Order: sequence, then structure tokens, then C-alpha cells
Amino acid sequence: MRCPSHCCFMLCRVPFFALLTALSCVVSAWGPELASAAEREEFQIGDNKAFVIMPPEAARLKGPAPWVWYAPTLGKRHPSRDEQWMIDRLHSAGIALAGIDVGESYGSPKGVDVYQAFYKEMTGKRKFRTHPVLLARSRGGLMLYSWAVSHANCVGGVAGIYPVCNIASYPGISRAAPAFGMTPEALKESLEKYNPVDNLGSLAKAGVPVFHLQGDSDKVVPHDDNSGLLETRYRALGGTVKIELIPGQGHNMWRGWFESESLTKFMIKQCLKD
Repeated sequence: MRCPSHCCFMLCRVPFFALLTALSCVVSAWGPELASAAEREEFQIGDNKAFVIMPPEAARLKGPAPWVWYAPTLGKRHPSRDEQWMIDRLHSAGIALAGIDVGESYGSPKGVDVYQAFYKEMTGKRKFRTHPVLLARSRGGLMLYSWAVSHANCVGGVAGIYPVCNIASYPGISRAAPAFGMTPEALKESLEKYNPVDNLGSLAKAGVPVFHLQGDSDKVVPHDDNSGLLETRYRALGGTVKIELIPGQGHNMWRGWFESESLTKFMIKQCLKD
């Protein structure tokens, strides 16, 4: 058995940058919820995995907890450590983050049903506030908006990071059809019934504010067919909407998406206004 002094000697002989690289790999392996791991609870809603990340005890507010509902939640990939800056600020304000994995549902009725069961769990059994703020990232927009338009009086606000609002734009009708249990032809014929951007009236009537971050160079979720189209239609319906269009940015992992003061302040304001 080698003594500690021998180990220290060997460690000192490791090149400095190699040591940094090794430590970086260890930190990455700790996973996306490193800073919030102690406050994370995972649970089941039927066959679907859900989670809630509570703020530290000292930051929690009296009464039902305010919360941000995050999507998509796919395995351990979302939310990731990229969102930790936002999570820390939400936690400082006493706000929890929660979500449920509905797979690649693309806003289908089946996914909406699971979302409603999750909402009832959070606001009923767990006694969280009844008006969460929705945080829709990318295809999470289809998931959250599809639930929101049929439950508009339960929504405190919608925040988005390049969210998908239009099934025809992404993933496209042919790719989305199986999630709806339809042929592409059948989904195309009934698209207005299911497409979030075609069903915004209930949210506008309920006075739900909307704030999106969107890149003007996004080729995956183009602005004109998603946030831009939603903005035009929502304003026409009398809704309150702001789209912060970022020049030169696309569908990427730019830090500005996840460290946005304006988006974070919007979420905190809407969460705490009850």
C-alpha cells in the first residue's frame, strides 16, 4: 500500500493542464443538476418521470410554492447545467422548477393529458401555486403551448427560448403525425385544431403575457413561422407579447439564451404576482 506522501509526489508530477482536463471531466460527469441536486426530487406520474427542484429552505416562501414549468424534459438532458444560472436566480426568489417527461409528443392530446395529470399533482397533492409560469425551450413550445391553450386560466405567463409554436414548421406534419395517432394527411386536415399558433385566443382572453427569446438566424425553428407568427396573431387578439429578437443567433447553445436578465426577470415577476 502506497503512502499519502507518495500519492502527493505522483500528483505533483502530473502536468498542470492535464490535471485541469481531468478535473473538468469529473465535474461534467456529475451531471446537469450539480448545484441543485440536493433539492431535486424525482417521482412518477403513471409511466412518466417527473421532477421538482426546490429552492433552498432559507429562500422558500410561505404558503403554496411558486413554480416554473420547464419543457422539454427528456431523460437527464433537460434541464441541463446550461440552465443553472436561471435556476439559481429563480431559487433566490423562492421559485421552484419542475417538469415531466412526455417523450416526443409534439403537443399531442396524449401528451396534454399527461401534462394535466402533472399539473393536478403539483397544485393538488403537492399544493404548489395554481398559475405556474411556463418555460418553453425549443420543441418544449409545442408541448407547453398545447396544454396552455386548453388550460389558459391556469397559466401565469409563457417564457420561451426559441420555442416551437407551429407543428408545420417543426417537426413537420409527417414527422409529428405518429405522435397524434394519425396519418400525415389526417393531421394536415385537422392541423388548426391542434396547432398552438392557431389556438391563441384563450390565452389572450385570459390575459396571459408572453415573452420569447428568438434568434433571427434560426434555421431549425425559423422566427417568421414561429415566434414572429405568434406575435402577429397574439397582438391581433389583444394579447400582451414581447419577442426579443437576437441578431446573428440561431438554434444553438449560446450563453445569452440561458443567462438572460430580461427573461429571468419576466419569469420571476409573473411567478410572484399571485
